[in-house]
Amino acid sequence: MKLIEVGPTLYSNATVKEFAEEFHVGEGDLIFSVKVIYDTYLKDITAGAQVLLVDSYGTSEPTDDMINAMIKDADLDSAKRVVAVGGGAVMDVAKVVACSGGMSVDEIFDHLPNLSRSVDLVLVPTTCGTGSEVTMLASINRTKLGTKVGMGCPAMYGDSAVLIPELLHGLPNYVFATSSIDALCHSVESILSPNSTPIVKMFGYEAVRMILSGYRKVAAGGLEARNALMGDFLLASTYAGIAFGTGGCAAVHALSYQLGGNYHVAHGESNYAMFTGVLRKYMEIKSDGEIATLNAFIAGILECDVADVYDQMEALINQLLPKKALHEYGVTREELPVWAHRVIETQTRLMRNNFVPLDEAAVLDIFEKLY
Repeated sequence: MKLIEVGPTLYSNATVKEFAEEFHVGEGDLIFSVKVIYDTYLKDITAGAQVLLVDSYGTSEPTDDMINAMIKDADLDSAKRVVAVGGGAVMDVAKVVACSGGMSVDEIFDHLPNLSRSVDLVLVPTTCGTGSEVTMLASINRTKLGTKVGMGCPAMYGDSAVLIPELLHGLPNYVFATSSIDALCHSVESILSPNSTPIVKMFGYEAVRMILSGYRKVAAGGLEARNALMGDFLLASTYAGIAFGTGGCAAVHALSYQLGGNYHVAHGESNYAMFTGVLRKYMEIKSDGEIATLNAFIAGILECDVADVYDQMEALINQLLPKKALHEYGVTREELPVWAHRVIETQTRLMRNNFVPLDEAAVLDIFEKLY
């Protein structure tokens, strides 16, 4: 029985300058980032490096077309190392390109899980949510399928993951909320997964505690309190990433890909739209076992009755990011059966990690109750 799998060596640097000096960033590196991060932190310390700015290829979450264009532009033959400094989208793109060998996204999927790479890979998160720095997974909007899908193989693990709290201090409130909610979903889904282990639960429960306790402090103290906690939120995100790297994500992510892929809703927000809806459906089917333990744990953090735990959790999160019904995004009721069928057809990898099995009728019921 595999207890945990962790790919990269984990580092921490207080500042970007300290990171650049320790890792000798510059010539021989292929750097992935976005313009605001590059201009603010990287442009003066990356002399001699190739630079690809992901947001110059498109403003939505990465599509197969965007990644194909970056694969074409990347000079992997002259690179010794790929360095990604950005949110989950940037890190996911860097993983795919580093392992592409010049192949297109379609060809990459055909060759999973046997990809390899000839360059080192360093992953540096600038948000507190995806945990991508410690997983071998990447999420891509596959335009031909009309949905986001996950891909992964051992070659997509970074060699190094570097946590730099300085990079998160200027995080916009929306990005902070959506990214940290994503981490919360990762930790909860990992805890409830049939693949969960005692070590997965150790990381998952600690991430839940850090995130929800942090939310309470942010709600009480505002921006100043948030900035003081960014190192904690960054670490919680990494803990959640370690947990779901083995435990796996499940229905929350599988259902959210329909909203995110079709309406270009940020990943963390689309997860939040599904989060408690999925948990409530689990409770309808099986209210004992690990979900009861989890609910009692969260109720202790929120200082509420267990029966009210989902309502109270939403009330807290809504102070950071108000939850919307699906129709508020423009979703039509006619889309719901199509989405439910697509979840069952295209998200098998995630749906096998559910706390209890969910068939197409159950998925449609979740969508309809969230509509």
